[in-house]
Amino acid sequence: MNLKNSIYYGSDGRASLFDLEIPSSWNNELIIFCHGFMGFKDWGAWNLVQTFFVNQGFGFAKLNLSHNGGTVTEGFDFPDEEAFAKNTYSKEINDLGLFRNHLLTLVHPERIHLIGHSRGGGDVLLHAQKMPCDRLVLWASISDIATRFPDEEALEEWKNQGYRTVLNGRTRQYLKQYYSLYEDFKANETDLSIKKAIAAHRIPMLVIHGDSDASISRKEAEALASWANGSLEIIVHADHVFGAKHPWKESILPKPLHEVCEKTLAFLKV
Repeated sequence: MNLKNSIYYGSDGRASLFDLEIPSSWNNELIIFCHGFMGFKDWGAWNLVQTFFVNQGFGFAKLNLSHNGGTVTEGFDFPDEEAFAKNTYSKEINDLGLFRNHLLTLVHPERIHLIGHSRGGGDVLLHAQKMPCDRLVLWASISDIATRFPDEEALEEWKNQGYRTVLNGRTRQYLKQYYSLYEDFKANETDLSIKKAIAAHRIPMLVIHGDSDASISRKEAEALASWANGSLEIIVHADHVFGAKHPWKESILPKPLHEVCEKTLAFLKV
């Protein structure tokens, strides 16, 4: 089975794209991969990541989160800026549950593993407290949502204006984020605590981080591994995206990302 750009329905009934590949010699284990902030399923070398694990016998599924700014006709980049503006952490976590339920109408794995990159790491971890999995792998993941919000003065300005803007350095878009992003966090703060989620579910977890990550501090990786009493792997000379970029025109994985995949594979085979 190899589904490309199929449709699932996420938060608010919004249609979004996903890929699912099951090898002929399937080991009955399924990996679900979640992209990060301003990401999408076909970003950079994520398709080569899929190929890596499929070649090892794993099923592999990856999705566009429903409010990441993409559409079913244009899954790359962020043509739907209004959807992006309305996004919340709760919507992303809900997307994962809806997507996972949809996948289970298509395949019936014996084991399910979750991989999340950056903000997607927080998403899969929080999703797993509602729908447990067999293994969790966090790539360059956030450890805390509260610290993603501005200080009091900037927060008040955001509230008064109703939105703030964030720059996408690659597309040069100034994208709005409505204040409802923060309101959703405050309304669900307990459920959106990554530290509490780790304590609650105790799923075996591997944390992988680059020592040259300029986006998320290594201290966050150390905190995650400490809370989970799990393993931490530091990739030398690796940035936030482990040597990848978009578009990725090479036919092989960048060396740091290949190392990430190898370490992830070893953990999933335990």
